[in-house]
Amino acid sequence: MLYRSKAPLRIGLAGGGTDVSPYSDLYGGAILNTTISLYAYASIEPIDEPTIVIEAVDRDEYKEYSLADALPIDGYLDLAKGIYNRIVATYGPVSSGFRLTTSVDVPAGSGLGTSSTLVVAILGAFIEWLKLPLGEYEIARLAYSIEREDLKMSGGKQDQYAATFGGFNYMEFFSDDKVIVNPLRVRSSHIHELENNLLLFYTSTSRVSAKIIDAQSKNIAERRADSIEAMSHLKEQSIMMKEALLIGNIDAIGEILHFGFEHKKQTAKDISNPLIDEIYATALDAGATGGKISGAGGGGFMVFYCPGNSKYAVQKALERFKGQFYPYQFVKNGLFTWTNSK
Repeated sequence: MLYRSKAPLRIGLAGGGTDVSPYSDLYGGAILNTTISLYAYASIEPIDEPTIVIEAVDRDEYKEYSLADALPIDGYLDLAKGIYNRIVATYGPVSSGFRLTTSVDVPAGSGLGTSSTLVVAILGAFIEWLKLPLGEYEIARLAYSIEREDLKMSGGKQDQYAATFGGFNYMEFFSDDKVIVNPLRVRSSHIHELENNLLLFYTSTSRVSAKIIDAQSKNIAERRADSIEAMSHLKEQSIMMKEALLIGNIDAIGEILHFGFEHKKQTAKDISNPLIDEIYATALDAGATGGKISGAGGGGFMVFYCPGNSKYAVQKALERFKGQFYPYQFVKNGLFTWTNSK
């Protein structure tokens, strides 16, 4: 038997960073994001030997362990091992050895929520195998807890919920890790127009998001007025984005993205860099009306809003940076699990 799962990656459209503590605890955060047709995958195949095999095929990482109640957290395949350790600690030992195989459609550290989405996908495979009675909020909260509490990985809360729920969501974040996911009923014509005009560009650089997120958190904890004000503008941006999507003012989204990008750069010094600034300026000169760095910043994916038919000129102008354009579609569904009896 093969127990499989897939979870979609996300594009954060507005409010990025306001889901990170301590800002969300002190002031409340708000984010608008949407899931796309790029995925993280996980498969579990029970085996007869008392062995655990973990393989990340996209990263060419492979390791075998003896079946045990806890696997070592040592910097190698820690996401998978951390999930396994929590599953066993909470629900008891698994019934057999197994092979866990994972992959992600984009490079790690690229800003589309890869790590958290992979955690959700791996959890989904275990849930399918062990028939665990977990709902959407419980899955997302468990994924967050494993990353942030068990593995001590810095980051926010939006990615786990986006991957689990799917679709266009306006998310609110409060103290004590309370999260409310508000699915948005966006007209199909508005979705198709946004999909047509939003260009997804991989800069061919990755970054360690934890360093940027730690800097943002430190600035908030130290009550730096400029950082707090910038975060408040990002929260305001999420409301602006929600209204534009719901009423169909799609061409305003470029300006809203630009508004957010300018304020995002005020939250920590490494959000942007000379290369990102040059890419951004080139896109605007070619016809884009706004854009952003996806995720924490510093590299990875960028998105640009290109009104009318300007995306072709923008794409041509960006070719000199030797990045990669990723085709995608918006998807409504989040985590999906199934069993293949072979």
